[in-house]
Amino acid sequence: MKFSLLGSLLLVSYATLAQPTVKKAGRDTPWSQRMVATIMANNADSIAYVKEGKDARWEYEMGVLLEAVEQVWYRTADDRYFQYIQKNMDRYVNADGDIRTYKMDDYNIDFVTPGRALLLLAQQSLPGNAKYRKAAEVLRKQLAQQPRTKEGGFWHKKRYPYQMWLDGLYMAEPFYAEYTSLYGDDKNFDDIVNQFVWMENHARDEKTGLLYHGWDESREQKWANKQTGKSPNFWSRSIGWYVMALVDALDYVPQSHPRRGELVAILQRVMPAIVKYQDPKTGCWYQVTDRLGDKGNYIEASGTSMFVYALAKGIRMGYLPASLWASTQKGYAGILKNFITTDAQGQIHLEKTVLVSGLGGNPYRDGSYEYYLSEPLRQDDLKGVGPFIMASVEMEIAAERGIAKGKTVAVDNYFNHEFRKGATGEQEPFHYTWEDQMHSGFYWWGTIFRNLGAKTATVSGAPTAASLQGVDVYIIVDPDTPKETAKPNYVRETDINAIADWVQAGGTLVLMANDTSNCEHVNFNKLAARFGMQFLPKNRNMVQGTQWDQGTISIPAGGQSIFPTTRTVYIKELAPLAVKAPAKAAVTDGGDIIIGMATVGKGRVFAVGDPWLYNEYVDGRRIPAKFQNFQAAKELATWLVAGK
Repeated sequence: MKFSLLGSLLLVSYATLAQPTVKKAGRDTPWSQRMVATIMANNADSIAYVKEGKDARWEYEMGVLLEAVEQVWYRTADDRYFQYIQKNMDRYVNADGDIRTYKMDDYNIDFVTPGRALLLLAQQSLPGNAKYRKAAEVLRKQLAQQPRTKEGGFWHKKRYPYQMWLDGLYMAEPFYAEYTSLYGDDKNFDDIVNQFVWMENHARDEKTGLLYHGWDESREQKWANKQTGKSPNFWSRSIGWYVMALVDALDYVPQSHPRRGELVAILQRVMPAIVKYQDPKTGCWYQVTDRLGDKGNYIEASGTSMFVYALAKGIRMGYLPASLWASTQKGYAGILKNFITTDAQGQIHLEKTVLVSGLGGNPYRDGSYEYYLSEPLRQDDLKGVGPFIMASVEMEIAAERGIAKGKTVAVDNYFNHEFRKGATGEQEPFHYTWEDQMHSGFYWWGTIFRNLGAKTATVSGAPTAASLQGVDVYIIVDPDTPKETAKPNYVRETDINAIADWVQAGGTLVLMANDTSNCEHVNFNKLAARFGMQFLPKNRNMVQGTQWDQGTISIPAGGQSIFPTTRTVYIKELAPLAVKAPAKAAVTDGGDIIIGMATVGKGRVFAVGDPWLYNEYVDGRRIPAKFQNFQAAKELATWLVAGK
């Protein structure tokens, strides 16, 4: 699959993706990173509108911006992005989980939005991370007590009684869904689905398919239609909040949930309706969505960015048809042309974001066409900047997604089958799982595979023709010894035969051992031997503390096809290899074979003596930046899924 969007502006190299420069983002740096660089340079200590004299406080715009920064972190593994998120959360959250400047009694649904950053931090291997979960529990308590309409819809704020606004779905539901997936009762997913369903039921216009900004159950507001309770106009940013909430909340609603399809169906109804109102000339959307070209109306940056984000992510996740991709490309090109400027210092800025648009309040906002056009515009408004960054990340991902389209990458959870006490006290599998976001997991590598277009899966039982059917890449990592698991599953002859047959038929096998004291070598080597490889009873790169250089592996240019640009990686406490035909050395260092590979029948085998691509050594937080493990993870993933 090929994508073209403003030519080389979007086609970035692996090296650029893996080596961002936050302080001095050049013209060859992806747009997402350039925009974050501007914000971080101008908001180094806290996120606030300093030029307007506004104090930093716990509020939703910070939450939107930090969600965007998180997505750039996952694209780059640059620790400065993570540190920026943590620093901003630490300004507010104390050791007990109390949140400075936050007032639950306001029951303002906007206050829930920064909770997504709390959940990110709570899932990291991080000293004192318990405080972030405690703070998230405070926000969850607010939702439990949030005033509701008669059928159960969240009021937007206590001071806006009986009102549901489209904005509120983004403010609460992605956090609510992620919290439920981590710590909550699955029955709460019904409540989450209902919020979207009720909002659509009350706000949808049958003629256009668009959603009105707000709905007043009481019909008491002057802006509310006395028969329907709907507000009188379509505001692009409010609709944008709603569709962004849909694609983000769907990340956490289980595939097996019986009502998941209702959310997808809503997205499939509203996005084509939105596309009908895309300005054919600029590719952007107007402040008042359906009034293209009417007097005073204007193309607006935040709504346009939100629509592009929801379209791009919806297509990537399979919720929306690929036929909407042309509109997505046109929208993003329109953003770059109409809203992005560059100043004398080389910083980029987002123009033409409306400062605010609301309903009711004091002074009273009547929801009229004239009202929506009366609010001022702001440069680098975070409500536009955040969605622009997210849209840019999606477009960067889209440029690579053809690499692994249709492929399934599975990790073994049979030979390595370790458990730990989970967040809610139950036993959960961990260590080299796609879901584990702690240092011990493969969450980052799994994200890389998925962003390349692959599906990730887990083989939880013994390898057989049935369990490996449809799997293109099968990763076996660090088989257990009795030290890790009371009754480990050792590799047996039947397992070896099943795996060998699968490789012969075209599968790609990845064998990741460990040093001799932490990996079951005897039986694992019987499998490796089938392909001409052996993990040696030798340990090297035994790193003492933080003497990182002791873990250095150099990858010379040329001579192997796996790592075209990676030159220096960190692999500690590994077992080197011995190889014979059909295997050969792919990477050697200091006279040892570090990585071996073999072509067997229609398939391939990759072997290395350490599970070195787990989160701890990929996410950029722990090892020095000179080690290119993130880049190596991406290049290896590409090699594994791309075939011969």
